Amino acid sequence: MPFSRIYGSITDFRNWLYDRNLYSVFYPEVSLIAVGNLTVGGTGKTPMIEYLIKRYITTRPVGPVDIATLSRGYGRKTKGFRLATEQDNAETIGDEPFQLYRKFNPWVTVCVGERRAEAIRQLQQRQPQTNCVLLDDAFQHRAVQPHLNILLTDYSRLFYKDHPFPAGRLRERRHGAERADAIVVTKCPDHLPETEQAIIKEAIGTYARPGVPIYFAGLRYGTPMSFATQQPISNVTSVVLASGLANADPLEDYVRTAFRLIKHHRFSDHHTYTRAEFDKLIDSLKSGECLVVTEKDWVKLDALLTDQERATLPVYYLPVEIEFLDSYKQDFDRLVDNILLKNP
Repeated sequence: MPFSRIYGSITDFRNWLYDRNLYSVFYPEVSLIAVGNLTVGGTGKTPMIEYLIKRYITTRPVGPVDIATLSRGYGRKTKGFRLATEQDNAETIGDEPFQLYRKFNPWVTVCVGERRAEAIRQLQQRQPQTNCVLLDDAFQHRAVQPHLNILLTDYSRLFYKDHPFPAGRLRERRHGAERADAIVVTKCPDHLPETEQAIIKEAIGTYARPGVPIYFAGLRYGTPMSFATQQPISNVTSVVLASGLANADPLEDYVRTAFRLIKHHRFSDHHTYTRAEFDKLIDSLKSGECLVVTEKDWVKLDALLTDQERATLPVYYLPVEIEFLDSYKQDFDRLVDNILLKNP
């Protein structure tokens, strides 16, 4: 706890410098939505970015690609600003940006850059038609001021019950939630009682600005998809699960319920797989069993396979998406539409 207080004081001082305009802040003309958290990893940022992309694509008229995603590109072996192309992979832009690229190209521009302000400037120079930028994992990136700041908090690891590193998993003190324009409690059970929702809202309200909307959402897993065809496979029954996530508990709970879970191989978040690890996973399968991974793991494992292996090995990935509880979806959509659909 003493070290946690020191860490929290350092982040407080950094935020104070930004709040007093002693550090410069970039105010982009392009519409900007930031998605982030107070905790280290595992709150569902990528599914939320995907939700916003799908919302934009389905509500905007067909036209040129004018929405982009920007992240640091955690785990990549390159540096600086980079626009994703067909020559990229998880090593050059990071696993989650590459997942977005494979899933939404050519409807979305995917780019990475450690310095977000400079990255946005370069993006606008190269893609001047860009109308909206979605910032992934940017809640602590104070050098850019978004038009909408969405804070996510995991239902099983609510930020108001946690402490700053190293005593807990918070990147800054709880009152950092004051910067949020909307707060989403993610990975909620499907039937979260309204009484519990009210308790959580009251606790979050202690740290958030008055009137900031609070939403509740869960995760909805889809049918396993073939590595070879990227089409759903309906006859999956016995599953060996492999995941490289910050918090794989919700995933395991779902797989245990929907399939016969043989074993769950847990790897660290953003784990880079080797061919030897993949071979070991495949060799462990018995007759009738298959290997199921997350989408984030799929884009890395797929690069290790030949076309013949994709077509013959029982390897599948499990898609996942955000699903809002009760009537929260309509209110959330109305909020983000004000930014997503705003003309430049």
